[in-house]
Amino acid sequence: MATRRDESPAAKAERTITITRLIDAPRTRVWQAWVNPAELARWWGPTGFKTTIEIMDVRPGGVWRQVMHGPDGTAYPSQARFSEVLHPERIVFTHTGGRAGAPVDSFESTWTFEAVGEQTRVTISMEFQSAAIRNRIVEQYGAIEGGQQTLARLASEVSAPAAGSGATGEFVISRLLAAPRELVFRVFTERDHLLRWWGPKGAQVQSATLDLRPGGSFHYSMQGPGGATLWGKFVYREIVAPERIVFVNSFSDASGGLTRHPMNPLWPLELLSTITYESRGSGTLVTVRWQPLPPATPEERAAFDAAHANMQQGWSGTFEQLAEYLLQAAPTGG
Repeated sequence: MATRRDESPAAKAERTITITRLIDAPRTRVWQAWVNPAELARWWGPTGFKTTIEIMDVRPGGVWRQVMHGPDGTAYPSQARFSEVLHPERIVFTHTGGRAGAPVDSFESTWTFEAVGEQTRVTISMEFQSAAIRNRIVEQYGAIEGGQQTLARLASEVSAPAAGSGATGEFVISRLLAAPRELVFRVFTERDHLLRWWGPKGAQVQSATLDLRPGGSFHYSMQGPGGATLWGKFVYREIVAPERIVFVNSFSDASGGLTRHPMNPLWPLELLSTITYESRGSGTLVTVRWQPLPPATPEERAAFDAAHANMQQGWSGTFEQLAEYLLQAAPTGG
C-alpha cells in the first residue's frame, strides 16, 4: 500500500497506527522469535489470546495463515502475504482478516527491527485505506492496546533463554511449509530430491550417494555461493517415516572421511541432528535441532554457541530453497 502521490505526511499519519517498544534483547534474537512459527505462536496477539498457525512461509510472496483465539473463545482468522523480508531489519506484509462472521479488514503492516546497542527497537506500522477505517479498527478491536500487549509478550518471550541459545547448548529452528508431511519427508530422504534443494541459499549439491537406513549415510559434495566445493556427510541413527530422522552430521572429504570445518578449526567434529515433521492443517512444521556430540571440548561448544546467528541465517536460506522446490514437487508428489 504505497503512499499516495499527493498525500501529506499528516494525512498518512491519520490513517496509520504506529507502535514502538525498546526490547531488551539483541536484534538477531528478536528476529528469530518473529520468523520461527513455533515461537511466534507463543507470543503473537494481545494478552490472553492464543494463536494457531496453519501456514507460514516467510519470504517475499509467501503466505501466512493463522487463527487467533480470544479469551472468550472468539476466533479471528486471517491471511497475510509477505511483500518484503529483509533479514534482520524489516518485514512487510498485507493482512486480511477480522472477527469470524464480521466484515473483512485489510491493511499493510511493516515491522522494523533497529539495533540499539544490545537492545532492539521494534516498530509496528499498520497502514489502512482511510482514517475512518483506521479509527473503526481502533475502536472496535482496541488495536493500539492490542499491539502494545503483543510487543510486551514478544519482549517476555525473548527475555527467556532462547531455544538454540548458548544457555542450552542446542540450536533449534522451525519452519512451517505449505506442503503435506509425507511429501516434505520424502524430499528430505530421497537422493533425487536432495540434489535439487539441499544447502544454504545459493549453494548447489553436485554429487551425492544415499543409503537411507540406520547406520547408512548421505555423502555429498556442494558448491557454495562463492564457488568453493565442500563435502558433507550424514550417518543415520533413526528413521521414523514420516515423523523423524536422527543423524550425525559432519564435514567430510571425497573418500567419505571425517574432517574439520574448512574455515573454523574450533567447530565441533560431529553434530547430532534431529529433524521432526508435524502436520499443521495442510502444511508441515519442520523443526531442526543441532547439538555438539561428545567429546566436543569447551572451546568447540563455545564456537558452536557463538555461531547461532549464522546458523539461523544459513538454515533460513535452506528453508527458502526447500519452499521454492516444494512448489514444483507438490503438484505431482515429486
